Amino acid sequence: MINKIGLGTVQFGLNYGISNEKGITDLEEVRNIISYAKDIGIDLIDTAYGYGKSEEVLGSAGVNSFKIVTKFLPATPEISIQQQINISLYRLNVQHLYGILAHRPLDVLNNSAIWNYLLKLKQDKIVGKIGFSFNTPEEADMVLGKGFIPDLIQVPFNYLDNRFQPCMIELKKGDCEIHVRSPFLQGLFFVNPINLSDFFEEVKPIIIQLQKHGNILNGLLLKYCLEKSFIDKVIFGINNKEQLRLNIESIRTKESLPIHEYNIAHEILTPSNWPK
Repeated sequence: MINKIGLGTVQFGLNYGISNEKGITDLEEVRNIISYAKDIGIDLIDTAYGYGKSEEVLGSAGVNSFKIVTKFLPATPEISIQQQINISLYRLNVQHLYGILAHRPLDVLNNSAIWNYLLKLKQDKIVGKIGFSFNTPEEADMVLGKGFIPDLIQVPFNYLDNRFQPCMIELKKGDCEIHVRSPFLQGLFFVNPINLSDFFEEVKPIIIQLQKHGNILNGLLLKYCLEKSFIDKVIFGINNKEQLRLNIESIRTKESLPIHEYNIAHEILTPSNWPK
């Protein structure tokens, strides 16, 4: 399953994740992670213009041998989308990107010129695939309903969150590449429920049951995503090489999680809604 894993890198540029107690990963450790990922057969790295210094760190570490997917934010008076993408290429120290995604897909919906620009980048072979990083199924329905057909999408998906499954299956029929993120729901599955606020009351009993699996829980959560035939890459972030090694080892477990169709409140499934 290792070739279905993609390396998430938000932790290389931002202090990110509810269970992240180590902060931003330093450059030397990023080099260790990149080297190990390459050795074990991981071939894709996911980053974004908005991930702090992540792209710059990756460029310093050297990622030319990987498929790189990055994302752009809506234009502002200070910086255009074209400038963002040029800066991303410069920071990453690459001439070509495997994929470019709109980090805010509704921005494309409101300005079709952005999509035309992405198509031109693809035509000029600066990027191989273009698409969207969706946050909600409603957002995806609006964008796809207007005829913007992506080569690649990235969506949240994990043991509690299967909201995008119908969309992924349908797009996969059209040869769209499907990447999923948040298999650990930003680390929520590993937090002691006692330390969670009442906001998470709905999922505390589920987390308690999951944590009974002990140190193979991360492998079970990854396998839940990796075993889906309609998913091409499962993206997750780590803070150090040892975390990556342990996650890789964990998927060798013969156990699997029972299939459940949870209907969890969208506020809990969307980390941007979590109490700060």
